[in-house]
Amino acid sequence: MRDTLVLNASFEPLSTVTLNRAVVLVLQDKAVVEQAHPELRMRGAALDIPAPRVIRLCRYVRVPFRRQAPWSRRGVLVRDRHKCAYCGRRATTVDHVVPRAQGGQDSWLNTVASCADDNHRKAARTPEQAGMPLLRRPFEPTPADAMLLALGRDELEALPEWLAQPA
Repeated sequence: MRDTLVLNASFEPLSTVTLNRAVVLVLQDKAVVEQAHPELRMRGAALDIPAPRVIRLCRYVRVPFRRQAPWSRRGVLVRDRHKCAYCGRRATTVDHVVPRAQGGQDSWLNTVASCADDNHRKAARTPEQAGMPLLRRPFEPTPADAMLLALGRDELEALPEWLAQPA
């Protein structure tokens, strides 16, 4: 099921929620639809509304400042758009640039998306030791960037330009 982007009343991205949760927030008058899916509709006995793609809360929610996006394997795959950092093919796993066996940590700057073949071929070596240069360097996304990336490329391309600034 598709995720819906939730904006604060001030239009800043807050989180993503399931489509069903977004509809509930709209029906409870806690949020308004800023953008709907062009072809997807939510239907019920007494309900037929466009499925929300972006909703905005009616009341401002104060959020504690988060300096960093939390690291996760899924987050690395999403950040790298499921493309292997070594060959560019579809990535299904995460590789440590500096292997854990050599003291490498689980962090945004030390992990990249990788296909299983390249992950196995690199083994417990650095890219230099394995002769496998990175196609792109890992980076640390901001919390807002990580949230927008989590929507996926198709969803991100459909967002308004003012909201979908490149990460």
